[in-house]
Amino acid sequence: MTEPCPAPMVALAQRLADSSGSVVRRYFRTPVAIDDKADASPVTIADREAEHVIRTIIESQRPDDGIYGEEHGTKNLDAEWVWVIDPIDGTKSFITGRPIFGTLIALLHRGRPVLGIIDQPIVGDRWIGVEGRPTTHNGQPVRVRPCPGGLGAAMFGTTSPDLFPGSDYEAYRRVAARVKTASYGGDCYSYGLLASGYYDLVVESGLKLYDFAALVPVVTGAGGLMTDWDGKPLDANSTGRVIAAGDPQTHRDAMTVLAG
Repeated sequence: MTEPCPAPMVALAQRLADSSGSVVRRYFRTPVAIDDKADASPVTIADREAEHVIRTIIESQRPDDGIYGEEHGTKNLDAEWVWVIDPIDGTKSFITGRPIFGTLIALLHRGRPVLGIIDQPIVGDRWIGVEGRPTTHNGQPVRVRPCPGGLGAAMFGTTSPDLFPGSDYEAYRRVAARVKTASYGGDCYSYGLLASGYYDLVVESGLKLYDFAALVPVVTGAGGLMTDWDGKPLDANSTGRVIAAGDPQTHRDAMTVLAG
């Protein structure tokens, strides 16, 4: 049986994270210029250079693969293998000097995430999720924790209430009112912490493919669940409403409350 994600691809993904991390560390807590993108989100030279380094390596080593990047666009998206890149997920944290952002590198096989890396190059945290293998954090296997009390006992996280558009905000409020503790900020970092057994639930809306593709193998490889709000698997066609949970009961509770 063929591996869902061959070992050379995993090694290449780690090389990509090493290379981008060198760029990010060089600019962290320095007076970089901050530009506003069309959606009013911030971007810096660190975002652009980190993605450029990643793309250059992919194009050299895997020229037939597709690339879906946040800062430099897409190419060859009908390829069997497509790399999905978010060079700095959490640019607001980066520009305010908080080391709770991360670099996201994912690999899709025919549209499905089979490899994901969450890399925090300042703290030195790296989660690697590969379909069919246990998720690791800095080389050691990690596991989500049980939450026997369901939603009412859950440690819940989301990046910001302001990021839930329209009626999704009311759905978020219903969940936040039911959990034991809510924590904000963190972007992709929260999903790594969920995989390591510190969070029980993360719910977000309005995410793009580059925001969530790398997170799926990390969470599921640690024994968690990560789906859209209807419980469907996440792939290249998903809408960006996501639930990540450490156990099935918490996941079911969250879906029920989100649905109203």
